[in-house]
Amino acid sequence: MIYFDEARDDYLDWLRVERGLSSNTTEAYGRDIGHFCGHLPTGKCPDEVTEEDIRSWLAQRTADGVSPRSQARGLVSLRGFYRYLLSEGMVEHDPTARIDLPRVGRPLPESISVDEVEALLGAPDTDLPRGLRDRAMFELLYATGLRVSELVNLSIGQLHMEGGYLRVVGKGDKERLFP
Repeated sequence: MIYFDEARDDYLDWLRVERGLSSNTTEAYGRDIGHFCGHLPTGKCPDEVTEEDIRSWLAQRTADGVSPRSQARGLVSLRGFYRYLLSEGMVEHDPTARIDLPRVGRPLPESISVDEVEALLGAPDTDLPRGLRDRAMFELLYATGLRVSELVNLSIGQLHMEGGYLRVVGKGDKERLFP
């Protein structure tokens, strides 16, 4: 018999070490699995979970106003968890196998007006070194579409002046080049 806490910790370690997922992703998956465990009757083990338990959890999340996107991630978390448990021989069935992901529309990106862009770019005091830096950061974000986390982690070694490009390794260790 395997208990949820032990199985979840093994799975999250496997995601970090074997799959190389980020700590943010593994923490989110851990929260989803923990939330699901909280929905179950006390003492229920992973190998006792049924499809109906998962459907009940999803229905409760809908009633609680959880967005379809968050519900989909929760189901993906559980699906990965059960596939891992199956592959390790810890359970004999996958209760998520016949449950479809909720339909999620892709949101359109929000844009800002030209006046808002000009106000943002004009906000730093360029008479100060920090203001020049901030202005350069705003312009780089606006011109390239970099994520803020990518911007703050940039190093001088990623700027290739001779080739005229910036090399960024971002989310999921994906490399992107910007002229």
